Amino acid sequence: MRFSVLGSGSKGNSVYIESGTTAILLDAGFSGKEMAARLQSIGRRLEDVNALFITHEHQDHIQGAGVISRRYQIPVYSNYGTMKGGEERLGRLYRHVEFETGTTTEVQGLQIRSFALSHDTADPVGFVVGNERVSLGYCTDTGKVSALMRQRLKGCEGLVLEFNHDPQMLKDGPYPLALQQRVRSDHGHLANAAAADFLQFLFHERLQWVMMAHLSETNNHPDLAIQSALSALDNGYDGLFQLRVASQMLATEMLQLESYS
Repeated sequence: MRFSVLGSGSKGNSVYIESGTTAILLDAGFSGKEMAARLQSIGRRLEDVNALFITHEHQDHIQGAGVISRRYQIPVYSNYGTMKGGEERLGRLYRHVEFETGTTTEVQGLQIRSFALSHDTADPVGFVVGNERVSLGYCTDTGKVSALMRQRLKGCEGLVLEFNHDPQMLKDGPYPLALQQRVRSDHGHLANAAAADFLQFLFHERLQWVMMAHLSETNNHPDLAIQSALSALDNGYDGLFQLRVASQMLATEMLQLESYS
């Protein structure tokens, strides 16, 4: 399985995943033109995408979903709450496939399992995408870490995890108090320390890639996020897996998850 974080942050989010001849997107938070350009930058095309899965209805996760669904005949998968919450922004879709949160959907050999998150939207979810050999967990836009989230993501060979903000930068920054409270709440976004503790729990010897995602450009810095992660892992990291910060502006190269079975 290979993947690329096409971009991550408050201005847009999307991840491309492929296994064999199957390709899917998780979220499409950029314009249709930008989605095409970011895929082109890694040598891929929207014409070859088999499905688009949506985590929740905020603009930075669905901006381009409607247009690429219509233009490239890509079916959009979401739960009922996300569809209802985003239907005005999404507009007409080529096809909508509804799933129930917590269930697994199969797309041409890829299994995509959703799980509940805690965010200020109708029914937000994360995903675990697997191909019977390896799996990638996608978990951003959550204000807290639940036992369910730990259970679903435990054992993944790759992780895309939210490291949204540094509490002191948030407190000292330009956000009004109401917005600060929203970010800090259980329905907001994960602080670096909480995300690092989550990563410590999820660490295992077969972990290959950790992409730190959805960093706030105003209330965080990559160095602070990395420092939090390494401090939580203590001496257990030792370069056993790749730890990277996802960019808001550029797609990562195609990253490989190796199967050892």
